[in-house]
Amino acid sequence: MIRPLDPVTSKQRVAYGFAFFVLFVAVWAWATFGGHVSKTFLANPLAMMQEGFELLTRHGFVFDIGMTIWRVVGGFVLAALVAVPLGVLMGAYKPIEAFLEPFVSFARYLPASAFIPLLILWAGIGELQKLLVIFIGSVFQIILMVAVTVGGTRRDLVEAAYTLGAGDRGIIRRVLLPSSAPDIAEILRLVLGWAWTYVIVAELIGSSSGIGHMITDSQALLNTGQIIFGIIVIGLIGLISDFLFKAVNAWLFPWKLA
Repeated sequence: MIRPLDPVTSKQRVAYGFAFFVLFVAVWAWATFGGHVSKTFLANPLAMMQEGFELLTRHGFVFDIGMTIWRVVGGFVLAALVAVPLGVLMGAYKPIEAFLEPFVSFARYLPASAFIPLLILWAGIGELQKLLVIFIGSVFQIILMVAVTVGGTRRDLVEAAYTLGAGDRGIIRRVLLPSSAPDIAEILRLVLGWAWTYVIVAELIGSSSGIGHMITDSQALLNTGQIIFGIIVIGLIGLISDFLFKAVNAWLFPWKLA
């Protein structure tokens, strides 16, 4: 019997997750092999695997995957390098927060895809434009979330540090950052997932490579097998990066495992 907030073991978690994917594929196979959905609208699992094999072995899809990963990592790292220091300053200093928060709160609601026409005018259709789409989509979210995290640091820790003679820089370096670092790492993990949505949008327009470009070409050919394979590849890469992020966070901040 399942009860609210009852914990599950690691093995149970893996079993439940695996069971969902088995059920999902079973329903997909039933709908497609059973003729309930036309193959024009949804390829069956076997056709999807065949199309995926063709992409990987004959159409250079490995290069497209590499380009998409490079764009996600590049744009996300740029966003993190700008956003984390700004978020820390906003969280630590209330005047800076009062100065920047209205604009950041406004900008984070702007869809990154809306900037694509402008970015094409400003940066062309090369790699810089795609990196900027991911940057714009990620940077404001990170700034605000980091600011809230740093600003929520326990006040008694700050007061204790002042009592022991710490200065303003010491408060940031020895109290605010160590206290907030695990949560900041978790914020970066979450926003990295959002960055994947932005890169596909960037690749759908004016791109000659990448997973999004392949999906656009497959749409023109009504090849739903290739489209589904591309979507699954994105999900798998995202899942792997998520697990890696969690592992690194657990290694860097073991006291947060509880």
